Amino acid sequence: MRGFETDQLKTFVTVADSGSLSAAAPRLFLSQSSVSEQLRKLEERAGVPLLTRGKKGAAVTPAGARLLEYARRILTLNELAMQELRGRSLNGELRLAVTDYFRPGEIAGMLRRLRDRYPYLKLHVTVMKSAAIEASAELDAFDIGVSMRLLGVRAGDKAGRSERTAGTVLRREELAWVAAPEMADAPASALPLVLLPDTCSMHQFVVQLLMRRKREFEIAHSASGVAGLHLALAAGLGISCLNASAVGPGVAPLDAAAITRWRLPALPTAEFYLLPARPGESEFLEQARQALAEQFG
Repeated sequence: MRGFETDQLKTFVTVADSGSLSAAAPRLFLSQSSVSEQLRKLEERAGVPLLTRGKKGAAVTPAGARLLEYARRILTLNELAMQELRGRSLNGELRLAVTDYFRPGEIAGMLRRLRDRYPYLKLHVTVMKSAAIEASAELDAFDIGVSMRLLGVRAGDKAGRSERTAGTVLRREELAWVAAPEMADAPASALPLVLLPDTCSMHQFVVQLLMRRKREFEIAHSASGVAGLHLALAAGLGISCLNASAVGPGVAPLDAAAITRWRLPALPTAEFYLLPARPGESEFLEQARQALAEQFG
């Protein structure tokens, strides 16, 4: 019996991860019609429907979920074999520092897939504040850092773009004012803020922004990390500013009407990036940096 085509499996995995054929097409460098044709052939080979398609995108069927697990393993082994034969497998220890705003609901799965793809790579991951990652950039606290900066902010703001740390851009996300749904209809004279400690660059940016706009506020709750911040928001303790991938269950962006009621200013875009290589970086770290850019991008 003939097995599955790896190109079709790759298309299937990419569509499942992207959530739609249209989103997957540019990642695969294919037209949407070509993606659809590959999926049709894969379903013919499987003999069962693998995806359901609708206005909200594509979702895996129960049979598709079972194949998805095998497809990931097949593609990983295929890539690993190629890397081994070409002498490009990552073998060594990597100390990675990641800002806690970077895709908090997805980062564990991304790291697991990175480990599966490079089984000889020993990862040591530390979640840190962006400001701490920036401050430690020239030290030996980590090998590679993933940090966040805000685009279009005033030159004096610490959270803004720094020419010294141009780095490799991984993704951009819009910032939004967020809160538990019941907070939207309860404006107060002093804005109750839920933020990380004042060493956080996002905290510093929000406070500076509100002070410039002369918007009265108070720190209603200070959380140690993004997970704790989210719990406080879901409990209705106040309002905060989060990037799109950091907004989880029980919390939602405020709509235009609520933003007007709360008298909230517009927000910039967040950019996540790999800090630039240090002088004399090893070939192993250069290869690891490329792998991270592919996996996290």
